[in-house]
This record gives sequence, C-alpha cells and structure tokens, in this order.
Amino acid sequence: MRIIIPIKQVPETSNVKMDPVTGTMVREGVESIINPLDLYSIEVGVRLKEQYGGEVIVVSMGPPKAQDALKEAIAMGCDDAVLLTDRLFAGADTFSTSYTLSRALEKLRPFDLVICGERATDGDTAQVGPGLAALLGLPVSTFTSKVEIEDGHIRATRLIEGGYEVLELPTPALITVVKEISDPRLPTLGGKQRAKKLDIRKRSAQDIEADAANLGLKGSPTRVVKTFTPKVARDGRIIEVKDDKTLSQAVDAIIDILKEKAAI
Repeated sequence: MRIIIPIKQVPETSNVKMDPVTGTMVREGVESIINPLDLYSIEVGVRLKEQYGGEVIVVSMGPPKAQDALKEAIAMGCDDAVLLTDRLFAGADTFSTSYTLSRALEKLRPFDLVICGERATDGDTAQVGPGLAALLGLPVSTFTSKVEIEDGHIRATRLIEGGYEVLELPTPALITVVKEISDPRLPTLGGKQRAKKLDIRKRSAQDIEADAANLGLKGSPTRVVKTFTPKVARDGRIIEVKDDKTLSQAVDAIIDILKEKAAI
C-alpha cells in the first residue's frame, strides 16, 4: 500500500500574525510546528503501513524551513518526504494550495490512499482535503474517525451530526481524519537518526508542471481585504461582595440587569 500524507507547518497558536497590507499570514521569523491535526493523519498512515505493509510519503508546501516538519514526520515512522518550495507558491489560499498539492501528487502516482488532517489550525477552513480530492478525481471521506482496508477497498467511518456514517471507497481514495481516530506517537531515536540522514526531495513549480496562473497569491481567488483586532468594551457595574449585605445587593443588581434585558 502506498500512502501519501500532505502536512502543513503552521505558526504556534500564540505566534499567529497577519500582514495588514497583503492580508496573508506572517511566517518568516515565527516559530513553527507541524499542524497539530496532521499528527493524527501521520499516525493513521504509519499504523496502516505497519498492518498492511507498503510505504508512507509525506508532502508539504512551504519555505525551506518546512523541512523541519517533514523530518519530524519521518522520525514518527514515515518513509519518504517531498517539499514543494518556490516563491511562486507564497500567499496561496485554499484553492491554490489544493491545486499545487494536486500537481505534486500527480507526479507521485500510483498511490492507494491520501490522508489529510481535518483542518489546519492557522486557517481553520477544512477545505484543502476535499479540494485536493476534487482536483485529483478521488472519492473522499471527510471527518473520518476509523479506517480499515477490506478486499482492496477503504472502509471509512465518519463522524456526522447525531452519529456515524460508514463509506466504502475504491482506491485510490482520500480521507480527512479527526482526533478521535488515533493517539499520535512520539518520534523515536532511530527515527530521528534516519530523518537527519534523509535528503528531502524538493520540487518547484516547474518540477510539478504547475500553471503559474493558479499559484500563490496571484492564483488565489479569495482575499483577506482587512484585518483588525476586535476591541471588547463592556458597560457595567462592579459590585464587591464582602458580607451578607453586599451579597444581597449583588443578587438584586443581577436580577435588575436580567429584567432589563428581558432575560427573566
């Protein structure tokens, strides 16, 4: 079984910054990690390899420092890695990202299964996985909480409102996975040593034969036209409760406020 896992390097949540001019995320000089939800797709891919044999290839689009994320995935048990890095990729929205990944995956065919994290913590759209499936013409199961291989088919159990849905997908297929599917393992010492020695393959826009009109900020049909930090302003009173008398006053004040807002 040949499994492809697209992953993303994202800023740590506390370090997220936006460029007010371009409306894109600032990534240079910011500490980054593997998208936490991609750790679950890595774990699922490695488990399937251990159970059924084959290989797991991780793919990421980003600047050269995204190699760190790929090497961590190798240390967790993946076999090979490809980094899509080119200035033409910068500023991509979800469509442009899906397109770029699709061109890279076309070069990696044949494969049996593509496993994506549910979403990325920096964009929070959950669009790239389904978009990639559409561009590659693959059957897709989103929000997958369990996956099995039966008679050459993918049996995927997905979370839906009020329960579960079981899909049987022919291969090749794409799934996006939720946290309930696994507990990610930690990188091993042997894995870290192998990752250190691995020469990660790098691919440019030219290498994947991508149409420049669909790449990066210029190829992105969506735009962030304005960013701002919301200001929280509350008009109210502070009542300090120090004894039984002020406690009673506080209760009366809360009741009055609720009545004013027609809450009671």
